Amino acid sequence: MNKNTDGVVGQASKIVLSGASGMLGTALRQRLGALQVPVVQLVRGAPGKNGQISWNPAETPAIADTSALEGCSAAIHLSGASVAAHRWTAAYRQEMTASRVDSTRALAAVLAGLRKPPQALVVASAVGIYGDRGDAVLDETSAPGVGFLAEVCQQWEEAARSAAEAGVRVVHARFGVVLGSGPGALEKMLPAFRLGLGARLGSGRQWMSWVSLEDAVAAILFALESTSLSGPVNVVSPNPVRNAEFTRALARQLHRPAVLRVPASALRLALGQMADEALLASARVVPAKLLSAGFEFAHPMVDQALAAAIG
Repeated sequence: MNKNTDGVVGQASKIVLSGASGMLGTALRQRLGALQVPVVQLVRGAPGKNGQISWNPAETPAIADTSALEGCSAAIHLSGASVAAHRWTAAYRQEMTASRVDSTRALAAVLAGLRKPPQALVVASAVGIYGDRGDAVLDETSAPGVGFLAEVCQQWEEAARSAAEAGVRVVHARFGVVLGSGPGALEKMLPAFRLGLGARLGSGRQWMSWVSLEDAVAAILFALESTSLSGPVNVVSPNPVRNAEFTRALARQLHRPAVLRVPASALRLALGQMADEALLASARVVPAKLLSAGFEFAHPMVDQALAAAIG
């Protein structure tokens, strides 16, 4: 069992959840439902059902009536336009930044303004904060890297400052690539791999930090409950792999070959800056804080995570 918890989730009167329409957010909502934890979900536009309230991070205040949030014990904010949706044009770089930074700043301000702010806030971040670091082993004490993603992640984490200043314990969950069924990185890879066209990217020597969907959800809830955790927390498996190793592992799961290689030059031509920062960058990240706090991974090895995701 994971240890060092104070029962925030178990005794929760309610948890505020925002930015939860993707694969991770859906799985998290299902897990909270199974635990019978009430959820107040923040949605853009008109609320679709009970338990949802409307918010607009671009407006001030972002939520006109915050009474439904009073008494919440914790909050989870999963935000951000997809890094791999398409080329990083100037307009899309602005969207990527605003969807992360502005929404986090707005939610932090809302929570700070409550009569009794929640005990804890978990805000999504990413291992992109470390940049391209070669073979260096990176933990939460490692300095940020350089590049667009690293800069965005730093702004993203800084945007929650008002919540921390109001006494909320803020955890910045630095996610690696989340491996699970549903809309995500793995879903984009599977068609080519199923056709036997899986290929390593560039040299294939770049390190890839990943986490299974089950472990990502469990780590979020663990972070809510663990009073020892605050600030940056790497949500990654303790066993990062090189891109070539990941390619072979996914091909094995599908019983297909994986002997091809996509040259780095071709990736840069097709995808521009995204190729260097999202596909070719090397980040060998380890979850030092989670391990120190007693978190146990269900899928510490990439073959286990892929088997669980593919079924």
